[in-house]
Amino acid sequence: MSTTTTKKGPPAGATRKAPIDPRISARRTAIARQQGRRRLWVLVSIAVVATLGAGVWFVLHSPVFSARALTVSGAVHETAAQVEAAAGLSTHPPLMDVRAGASAVAVERLAWVRTATVSTHWPDGVHITVTERVPKLAMAASNGTWAELTADGRVLALDAAQPPGLVVVTGPQPPGIPGSFLGPADQAGIRVASTLPVSFAAQVTAVHVEPGGWVQLAMTTPILVNIGTATQLPAKYEDVTAILAGATLHSGDVIDVSVPGAPTVAGG
Repeated sequence: MSTTTTKKGPPAGATRKAPIDPRISARRTAIARQQGRRRLWVLVSIAVVATLGAGVWFVLHSPVFSARALTVSGAVHETAAQVEAAAGLSTHPPLMDVRAGASAVAVERLAWVRTATVSTHWPDGVHITVTERVPKLAMAASNGTWAELTADGRVLALDAAQPPGLVVVTGPQPPGIPGSFLGPADQAGIRVASTLPVSFAAQVTAVHVEPGGWVQLAMTTPILVNIGTATQLPAKYEDVTAILAGATLHSGDVIDVSVPGAPTVAGG
């Protein structure tokens, strides 16, 4: 018995693959290897940069580059240690972490500091320049001390005795701690005290504010001046100037300019 074997051909409609040219295959292999080497080079480069960056970071955060050489100029009432602490430099942070603008703003929160500038100097230097406020007024505090005040009512310091040479302000609310401002009830007195004209400012020894906002001046003559509310001040100041220049005044007299343009003088 014989067996016949039939060789099957490709299915109908199938397309026989053409053999790949060895040169094309070699080219593809070369391109794949080149791309692999390129990826490896990129990864190695990233690793090197990351390692160098970490090394630089650690070096710049080492004590060698910390803010160690600190200098402060212009501070009289605030100590250098207080200024440095306010600027956040007491712990000698890395110089690259010092933010000059933020440090200057923090220093300006100190009671006496009006302006502050902070500059860094590599490798380890920081210089702080301070301009201090000038006291213009004085006010008795509730604990028996005296507050030195700026013309806008900022409390600079509390002294055991009345500071000399400053106009005294009295009002319904005592001053707070250094760095704070007088309360709203005292603002009328501050407004008057800070706007006194040169024609008679030197003669004013005290500015008194009543709870309702009525302001009275004590003069060196000695006489009193009723300003009234802290409104229409230029007109009221003109009335006071004219009376002081032209009227014959006696100790204890009271000048009332609470109604601008209609001043009166009453004997004491």
